[in-house]
Amino acid sequence: MEEVVTIEMIKEAAETIKSSIKRTQTLECPSLFEKTGNKVFLKLENLQKTGSFKIRGAMNKIMNLTDEEKSHGVIASSAGNHAQGVALGATALGIKSTIVMPGTAPFSKVIATKAYGAEVVQVGTVYDDAYKKACEIQKETGATFIHPFDDPYVIAGQGTIGLEILEDIDDIDIVLVPIGGGGICSGIAKAIKTLKPSTKIIGVEPANAASMMEAVREGHPCTIKTSPTIADGIAVARAGDLTCRMISEYVDEIVTVTEGEIATGILYLLEKGKILAEGAGASTVAAVLSGKIKEKNKKVCCVISGGNADITAIERIINAALIHEGRKVEINVELLDKAGELEKLLMILSENKANILRINQSMYRADAKMNSQVATIAIECKDATHRDDIIAKIKSAGYNLMK
Repeated sequence: MEEVVTIEMIKEAAETIKSSIKRTQTLECPSLFEKTGNKVFLKLENLQKTGSFKIRGAMNKIMNLTDEEKSHGVIASSAGNHAQGVALGATALGIKSTIVMPGTAPFSKVIATKAYGAEVVQVGTVYDDAYKKACEIQKETGATFIHPFDDPYVIAGQGTIGLEILEDIDDIDIVLVPIGGGGICSGIAKAIKTLKPSTKIIGVEPANAASMMEAVREGHPCTIKTSPTIADGIAVARAGDLTCRMISEYVDEIVTVTEGEIATGILYLLEKGKILAEGAGASTVAAVLSGKIKEKNKKVCCVISGGNADITAIERIINAALIHEGRKVEINVELLDKAGELEKLLMILSENKANILRINQSMYRADAKMNSQVATIAIECKDATHRDDIIAKIKSAGYNLMK
């Protein structure tokens, strides 16, 4: 395969953008050793300018434009992070930028993109809708389209992360990288595999939008049906052509993570690492926590690609993670419809140290007996084992648990 992105391009990108980006840290996360048996490091691109790695590729592309191209401005399509990178990069160089975003993009990312100086147009529900609209506007205006992932200069810019990882941990064994369209994974994989071929590169996709896994399986990009995901930054229905070829060549494995696993990753980083990561950024830690990495006694680096989490969704995400971990559960218990029955049930919960969050009683259920009610109780537990013990105690006391 002809080398469209070379290691020289990545090294040149590092020089080109070094004064425009942050050199982010790669820090060890000791608590993950206990869970995984591996020494795990986190590459904190959530602390990058604009809160995401995207500024690297966007800035490298914009700084390589000709003066003629700059005079016509730039346009991009993005769910949020690429938008902010292009907006900041263009504004810093005095270039007009237009960003087309899905109508479902988090408000926080739309507001931030406007604040960086871009004109924002919202259309459709997924990235691909925004991409089509951006192409239309590009033809009308003559602006240069800054592709979020399928562009050699963008990929080279993202590849600078790989150079930094090797500078920090020259004997790294495994690197996990989020995959959406494939730009960051292609760039990092190219850099690391060229300089240290023995390092294993694992791409991580949300199970609800695993377009790259399907593209690699089929041998070419294809449009897949996606489902909503909290990893909106990597929710892409069609992988890139160039990125698909590069990932097929340089990435050793692609794994997927579920919504519950991603939510757990976000919660873990918040609770144990004091790190706020968005869904895409937490996907690599989600893969580690859910046992997708089979190797032991290795040095593993998880790329935390971004921290632009939608604050309005954080409560829902944390709640989903607590349920996924068994630390919250809602149970429906059938009770005799007479005085004192609920008190008996609450005594069992109290004796077993369950924290009661909410209680509701109802007789308006088709599956309830004529002389009974159903108590719906939400409780907080220490962990999944504690939850299962409580449920077992309720059953052993003779209560019927209903769906």
